[in-house]
Amino acid sequence: MTVRDIRLPDDEPAILSFIQGLQDYELGFENNRRRDPDFVADHWRDAQHRCAEKHGAMFIAEQDGRRVGWASAYEEHGELFIAEPERRHGFIAEIFVLADARGQGHGKALIAACEGWSRSRGHTLLTIGVLAKNAHAIRAYEGAGYAPYTVIMRRYL
Repeated sequence: MTVRDIRLPDDEPAILSFIQGLQDYELGFENNRRRDPDFVADHWRDAQHRCAEKHGAMFIAEQDGRRVGWASAYEEHGELFIAEPERRHGFIAEIFVLADARGQGHGKALIAACEGWSRSRGHTLLTIGVLAKNAHAIRAYEGAGYAPYTVIMRRYL
């Protein structure tokens, strides 16, 4: 198992499939996910823009030369009420591992790569968002040392 920086354009087809895979997976928890044919290209363009604008990084997980997952992280700036050491921090924006490669440490390795990137930027904090109904991901993130911080509530009107 290896994790490395992405290499474009070679990794782009795999990343596009990972974006669609995550969208399909999250559809099992949330029916508000886009299903239009432009979604993957739109999301990929946005992910690249966010990483460029926010000093981010993208990583690929490989097993025996096969791309099995990806992650991206970028810098965020918190609200003024947050103490300075934590205000500028890293955020894991994307993480996905193919179903047949889950449970083999690829997700942990991708998280570790994001943590290494975040430390190299001088951050003392790294955050990740997760859908409330995604119990598997929540357990994985907790197993990697992450703990709940904020909760966003919603009500459809």
